[in-house]
Amino acid sequence: MNGKKGSQVEIRVMNNESGGKGGEKKMRQNGESSIQLWIWRVWEFAKEDSNRLKFSFKVGLAVLLVSLLILFRAPYQVFGTNIIWSILTVAIMFEYTVGSTFNRGFNRAVGSLLAGILAIAIAQFALRTGPVAEPIIIGISIFLVGAITSFMKLWPSLVPYEYGFRVILFTYCLIIVSGYRMGNPIRTAMDRLYSIAIGGIVAVLVNVFVFPIWSGEQLHKQLVDSFTSLADSLQECVNKYLEEKELSDTEFSKTIMDEFLDEPAYKKCRTTLNSATKFESLAQSAKWETPHGRFCHFFYPWSEYVKVGAVLRYCAYEVMALHGVLHSEIQAPYLLRITFQSEILEVTSQATELVRSLGKDINDMKQGLNTSLLKRVHSSTERLQRAIDMHFYLLIPHCELPDDSSKLLPKLCNEPSLTDNDVSTQLAELESNSLDKNLNPPNQNTQSGTLLVGQMESYHETLRKQSRRLYSWPSREVDAFEEGGISMDLLSRMKTLESTAALSLATFTSLLIEFVARLDHLVEAVDELSKLAKFKQETL
Repeated sequence: MNGKKGSQVEIRVMNNESGGKGGEKKMRQNGESSIQLWIWRVWEFAKEDSNRLKFSFKVGLAVLLVSLLILFRAPYQVFGTNIIWSILTVAIMFEYTVGSTFNRGFNRAVGSLLAGILAIAIAQFALRTGPVAEPIIIGISIFLVGAITSFMKLWPSLVPYEYGFRVILFTYCLIIVSGYRMGNPIRTAMDRLYSIAIGGIVAVLVNVFVFPIWSGEQLHKQLVDSFTSLADSLQECVNKYLEEKELSDTEFSKTIMDEFLDEPAYKKCRTTLNSATKFESLAQSAKWETPHGRFCHFFYPWSEYVKVGAVLRYCAYEVMALHGVLHSEIQAPYLLRITFQSEILEVTSQATELVRSLGKDINDMKQGLNTSLLKRVHSSTERLQRAIDMHFYLLIPHCELPDDSSKLLPKLCNEPSLTDNDVSTQLAELESNSLDKNLNPPNQNTQSGTLLVGQMESYHETLRKQSRRLYSWPSREVDAFEEGGISMDLLSRMKTLESTAALSLATFTSLLIEFVARLDHLVEAVDELSKLAKFKQETL
């Protein structure tokens, strides 16, 4: 965490995520060679995800297997130089996950088959037209195939098969041109189709049976991690907002306009917001995979994962907005922030518990009983709303205090220096005092009422001054203003800043309440996923 401005010593605590950059900086300072630094970077990159090493090993193994068809004499005599298409097929078709490989393999197989059939038909037709018209027909066919496939792959409903259209184009061109020069287009097309089939089969078998990386498992893990990241980010933001020290304004630069380097949970929340494309890609690939592991039934509802991720991002927008308030230039003073500390912490605790519970239910593939958790979240939110309604005058400094101001804040405004426990205790007393008013109505005597009005007006003014001293931003002495020690223009400006600072707290609490409101949609989406995916019913 960065030290405050003006301090002579700056302390920066290194977290796990920034440990890589810190280690790299340390190695540079120690004068390590560039080769050692490069090896260290590769090691750190491999440690982040062990599947990267598995994927690299599988690609190398698949390429080696198809290369043996060239290295051994017998297969080479059968296929000749066309066997090189097996190596090209493995290199192009082999993807990170099994589902992506199946998807690309399907496009590759269909595209190659259509291109081969079309090339054979056009070549036979061109041969029968004679040597003069043959190159013209082949040239026109190449133009038409290139134009049609390029147009069709732009069609919205055919975008997932864009790779298949590219395969049709280059396979057709290579087969028909080479067949024209060799004089036997049918033999050339068949040999290349055989080679492509061999490469495709090797790629699929290696990807499925050697350290398989399933798109479905990746999608499942990514969604669970997003729930955890959202809960961590919300908890961290609220804790920082209620810290005892004053919030330091963040220096924004052109390179990092919306990044806070000392908040790893904030970065995780940003990753959740940017996960839409990744979720859709993994879900699309997972549809091509056969039942496996925990996902053992056909037609698994992978699209529901995308819907849950969309609702989760809908909630993450509110957390990002809370981070924006946390790092805004104008902040509410600390004593005003902790006025609703217990209510804010209770709402945050219940909300994060619910989010983590939903993520755990998805991870365990169980239909959790989240009704009681959701009711507790709503109850704590209602208590926060009641606290804000009761003490609204703290959030609007220049409003008129309520008529029962003699009973509101009897101690809070008479003691300018208070601890967290004092404020919480006095707020509890306020609630009981407001209830006592309805049970014990005031005396209706006219003479004593006239005296009471004068005393109330005096007490009202004293209460207003002390409240401003306690909760003004920046802090100021109200008596000096009223005695004419400061100009009216400056006083007006200070009042404006004071109101803006108080509204900062109102914005923070309203965003937190809005986050809780969005949790209803998240619970519904998770319930729908658990039903369609046939999660196990959790018993009491």
